[in-house]
Amino acid sequence: MNHEIAGIVLAGGLSTRMGGGDKGLLALAGRPVLAHVISRLEPQLGSLALNANGDPSRFETFGLPIIADTVAGFAGPLAGVLAGLEWAASATGAKFVVSAAGDTPFLPADLVGKLSSALAGQAGQVSVACSGGRRHPVFALWPVSLRSTLADVLRRGERKVSALQDMLGCIEVQFPIEQWGARRVDPFFNINTPQDLADAEPMTGSRKS
Repeated sequence: MNHEIAGIVLAGGLSTRMGGGDKGLLALAGRPVLAHVISRLEPQLGSLALNANGDPSRFETFGLPIIADTVAGFAGPLAGVLAGLEWAASATGAKFVVSAAGDTPFLPADLVGKLSSALAGQAGQVSVACSGGRRHPVFALWPVSLRSTLADVLRRGERKVSALQDMLGCIEVQFPIEQWGARRVDPFFNINTPQDLADAEPMTGSRKS
């Protein structure tokens, strides 16, 4: 656990491909998808919050602070990252924030450690996870000091997390595709559709702790 690093789980998506609603509350192996995400991420951090808009009471059972976007309108995951940075600055002693998607129940147990090691000594930059030849912009380590930069970018209408990372100078951190029994699993597998949820069900029985 690193007390200099806080975490923000981005659970404020519109879930259009799932038919709307909160996909993080859908059941996977008898627990909400978000519960799987939290159980993987929380032990790696000094503090953790959920970014979600609307009625916060629907997430109360997770026992975490619920942080709404501070930018008006649905501005996407970058607004959630900004909300996380502002929360960390005002409510924690953290110098960095790791952002993670709320629909990725198999995220790496060493996510924070590897992102942090890659960023050590690199001022004003972010480190971002990659696997299988793809960057996963939402899984990144952000210095809390960048919150004013993010706010300015959002005010200018930029919404792409990857574009901001390129502007700042990002360090890509590779995570392997993992072998879980007979299955090869990308740890950043995310649940966007009902079929994804069905595909994830058998993975829970073979996933590594």
